[in-house]
Amino acid sequence: MLAQELVLKQRTELLHALCSSGSSEHLERVLDLLLAHGELEWEEYQNIQIPGRALYTNARQLLDLVYTKGAVTCEGLLSALKLTLPEGQHASLSFSGCSLNRDRNVCHKPTSESLLNRRPSLVRKLQGCISGALEALTRSGHFTSGDCDEVRLPIHTPSQQARRLLDHVRSKGDPAAEVVLDFIQQKYGSGSSLNQEKVELSKEFQKFQKKLTSSVLAQSCFLSTYGGTSHMSLDEIYTDVELELSHDCTEAPLGLEDIVGTAGTKNVEADTVLVSGEAGSGKSTLIQRLHLLWARGTALQDFLFLFPFSCRKLNSEQRELSVQELLFQHCCWPDRDQEEIFQFILDHPHLILFTFDGLDEFKQSFSDEHRLCCPTQRAPVHILLFNLIQGSLMKGVWKVVTSRPEAVGPVLRKHLRKEVFLKGFSPSGIDCFVRKHHSDPTVAAKVLGSLQTNTALLGLCHSPVLCWIVSQCHRELLGCEEGSLQTITDVYMMILQHFLQHQRPEKTSVGLGWLQENKETVLHLGQLAFDGIGNTCYVFSFSHLKMCGVSEKDISMGFLILSKDMSFSHSRHYEFLHVTIQCFFAALHIVLSSCSDRSTIPKLFELQDMTESGIECFRACFPATHQEQQVPGDQDTAVEKPNLQITATFMSGLLSDRYLSMWHQSCPSTTLERKVKQVSKCLSKGLQKHFRSIPQPVAGEKKSMHAMPDFVWLIKCIYEMQETRIAKDAMSKLEVDHLKLTYCNIGPIECTALAYVLQHLKGPVGLQLDNNSIGDVGVEQLLPCMHICNALYLRNNNITDEGIGKLIPKCIQCVNFQKIALFNNKLTDACTQHFSLLLKTKQNFLSLRLGNNNITAEGAKQLAEGLKVNHSLKFLGLWGNKIGDAGAQALADALQNSETLLWLSLVGNGVGSTGACALANIIRHSSSLEEIWLTENCITKTGVECLIQALKHNQHVKSLWLRNNHLSSEEVEDMMQRESRLVF
Repeated sequence: MLAQELVLKQRTELLHALCSSGSSEHLERVLDLLLAHGELEWEEYQNIQIPGRALYTNARQLLDLVYTKGAVTCEGLLSALKLTLPEGQHASLSFSGCSLNRDRNVCHKPTSESLLNRRPSLVRKLQGCISGALEALTRSGHFTSGDCDEVRLPIHTPSQQARRLLDHVRSKGDPAAEVVLDFIQQKYGSGSSLNQEKVELSKEFQKFQKKLTSSVLAQSCFLSTYGGTSHMSLDEIYTDVELELSHDCTEAPLGLEDIVGTAGTKNVEADTVLVSGEAGSGKSTLIQRLHLLWARGTALQDFLFLFPFSCRKLNSEQRELSVQELLFQHCCWPDRDQEEIFQFILDHPHLILFTFDGLDEFKQSFSDEHRLCCPTQRAPVHILLFNLIQGSLMKGVWKVVTSRPEAVGPVLRKHLRKEVFLKGFSPSGIDCFVRKHHSDPTVAAKVLGSLQTNTALLGLCHSPVLCWIVSQCHRELLGCEEGSLQTITDVYMMILQHFLQHQRPEKTSVGLGWLQENKETVLHLGQLAFDGIGNTCYVFSFSHLKMCGVSEKDISMGFLILSKDMSFSHSRHYEFLHVTIQCFFAALHIVLSSCSDRSTIPKLFELQDMTESGIECFRACFPATHQEQQVPGDQDTAVEKPNLQITATFMSGLLSDRYLSMWHQSCPSTTLERKVKQVSKCLSKGLQKHFRSIPQPVAGEKKSMHAMPDFVWLIKCIYEMQETRIAKDAMSKLEVDHLKLTYCNIGPIECTALAYVLQHLKGPVGLQLDNNSIGDVGVEQLLPCMHICNALYLRNNNITDEGIGKLIPKCIQCVNFQKIALFNNKLTDACTQHFSLLLKTKQNFLSLRLGNNNITAEGAKQLAEGLKVNHSLKFLGLWGNKIGDAGAQALADALQNSETLLWLSLVGNGVGSTGACALANIIRHSSSLEEIWLTENCITKTGVECLIQALKHNQHVKSLWLRNNHLSSEEVEDMMQRESRLVF
């Protein structure tokens, strides 16, 4: 289709692509490219970019003009869009091979005309040094102060300021253009990147940088979580966690510096990176490690200044501040030249890094309603923070924000440059952490041995905070009976016993004694935690502690530590070791308190569908004891749902049969029985609500349930309660053929709970767990429910050959099991022996999909051994591997007489004409084959000729995909005319 026809046909889609982000940047970058390549004249550009006119109007004006200019200009527009738009928007548009190949006659003299030829690169280079260019133009007499003010209007982004500067320079003529080009040549003549530019700092600037570095170093040397003891060096204990860019990313593992790297960028105009992870996944420790490496000069050295912020600390700030006051008062105060240093920060945003730890603990929910663009204007801290994140303030400064994923809604996500998912420890990370925690190798080996014999506990240890608890309580762990620690509640009960007994010279024997001796401490800390969770309060003054009866003795138990985030205050402030510890004590309070509101438990489990009024009703269950912690506007603050869900999970575990006997001396039996019944009823009702939401299937399709956000949470509560009756009753009411749990942050912990509950399903289901963090340990945890799975989808789950070695032998034993999909994992040839055995053994097996792994010709040959004797397989997917011609030949030999195979994909496998000729035998002889995919290989005309000849003998084949092989356009045209079933 001609480019002009494409522009007309896709007009609506093109408008959406240019304007949907809400920013004019896409349109302006397209205009830059069209100007540079001579597709637009300067006057035409000015008629499109009329100041004050609506973005959609400008975009329509461009499309109208381009269409009237003809096919060549339309082709240039489509090519410019292809270069400009994020890859995620390419799928909805057709570019039809368009390219920008009309270069202007580049003017070698530094004239105003050359500003157009080089406009895209000039915009990129100028946006980081606007002030320097303006200074050069003012010094040369070409710009007045009024010209500079027009360029530097704070409502414009750095790239827009760069374009305004170029537009002004062009109106001034060739001498002004020469000044700008000379300035850029001097600044970037060596080809260095923006972030690598050398900036000369005065002595006062260097003094401030040293002071800031020293401050950051002092705050980050010692671990501030999981114990808070100053002797715990971060270097000695820090262990890398697994980082992922996105659920469908297949790139190499990420390092710390990749967080602010280019990989995974979704929105180039944004400058906020979100590091998200569940509670206890190590977000704060990771950000502290970044601070330490920057302060030592071993990482992030593109940034001259790093300003670290804690959202807990910002919560307590009740004053209105400007950005300058926020930086200097909350991070580091310059001894002199404050104005000059702040102006330097404004002029060099790309050399500055802000970090905000714990956005999920911020009292105010993110909003972009109150826009602020002046860095010297005072405003409440939450408005400053939100405007910094969305880029209205300090545009160009990199911001790294940590948060739990549940706290980040769509309003915030649209302002993100990218999101990095923090997945906790890998199996090797658990090993490394335990060995670092125990200087005695013998003790470390014993702890690791205990974990290997209890895979449920090993799965829990993928969470760094739980791994720390297990390591901290190694004596209790080694004294446990095998398998006695199964749930998260078990682990936290272990640390409760450990801390309550650690100061006693003689330990109380295991039983009720240790709890009864410390009952008052548990009740006092429980009251404090409960009040804090309900009021979104995580830092407590001494008066808060006194109000809840917390004594110095209670503090000495170790559950509370001095808050580093409140070190600026004159009085002492405390926080729990970790937010999950606070949730655990809040749950203890709900269980042990005989006078708690009867509606507390039901409301705790109704969180998934709470309206604003419902949340306010729930807040009424919590006494507002922390008024001094409130900030302006706090009456609009919602109870933090994730922490309440963690509290409910612990409460379910504490009310399980295994712990009820411990509470009888602290709480009347009738009260405990009521609470157990309440929890059981809430869990059953919650799941039934999910089941009622399942729509009726479309005719011809299976009945499918896509899990709602809180489904997995309810499943975890049932597992914590270890109540088989609830699991059986709930699953007896679930009647679906397919259960979809994709993108649900499912790791080994969740797999254990899912298997516990799903094993009671009445009939077989397809279980879809794509794009989670299951790993090999999670695979092992799923084994108890494999008998109810007829299909298992585990795409992008970090699974290796080791996990397959445990999974497939179990699947072979399951009569119903017929399909498996393992795209985007870490499988090699070593796993194919297991799949070969599965194919040989199960003659009802239908679908094997192993795309985008690391399987070579040797693995394909191993699979072929199983395929030779299998008489049921219908779908075989091996796209994105490395089987080559030898692997294709082995598969062809095994499949050429297949009477069941319908679909075969060998996309992107390095298959050449030799392999294609071998695969032609499948087409020639198979009586069942309908589709074969050979896209993105190395097949030449010779190979396609073999395939065409084979197609003549088989009219049953519907399509043969051959896009992106080694064929000329003429060869493609000829072959399409000869055989209509070829798809190029």
